[in-house]
Amino acid sequence: MLRISEMYDLEHTLAGEYLDGFEYPWEALGGIKELIIRLGRTLDPNFYTEVSPNVWVHNTAKVFPTAYLGAPCIIGAETEVRHCAFIRSAALVGNHCVVGNSVELKNVILFDNVQVPHYNYVGDSIIGYRSHMGAGSITSNVKSDKTLVTVKGEGEPIETGLKKFGAMLADFVEVGCNSVLNPGTVIGRNTNIYPLSRVRGVVPANSIYKGPEDIVAKI
Repeated sequence: MLRISEMYDLEHTLAGEYLDGFEYPWEALGGIKELIIRLGRTLDPNFYTEVSPNVWVHNTAKVFPTAYLGAPCIIGAETEVRHCAFIRSAALVGNHCVVGNSVELKNVILFDNVQVPHYNYVGDSIIGYRSHMGAGSITSNVKSDKTLVTVKGEGEPIETGLKKFGAMLADFVEVGCNSVLNPGTVIGRNTNIYPLSRVRGVVPANSIYKGPEDIVAKI
């Protein structure tokens, strides 16, 4: 379940062709900035406006006056970027998304219909189609000892070679309020994370995460 083909429907992002060139999603993190600039230059100016250098916003998107859009970024159709949102840099935000109050984005891909609506930090991460992060839930993208991040599942740990790696959320993931997704977290499709969780490693698809020793399959 760690492979891109098992986690994401690539029809729901402008990054589909790019992601299809990798096996694991975290391999794509290093090229997001260049991807956005390349994609932005191909966008139809009848639909997208370059509001500042390398910042493209769809004409149907709603960006609140207090939001900050750092370059490069793309904001998709009918997406809302709400009060005091801080898009720091390198954010590819899909269609029908919500980037909410005081949310910070950095080096991320948000698929279509993603909601990060309240006080979320999402950095060095990829969030799949129709996934939702509850209020106050964050991705922690650097280990406290500053060593390289590994992905720890049931088999041997996978060395990523990355110092900064937040979380990979597959399609239809629900993260409960005030949860922390530790560096290298990978969450499978259609999985729910209980509020106030501290998540590390791989959480299987179609499951409910109540705690590290209490993960149950959905019936």
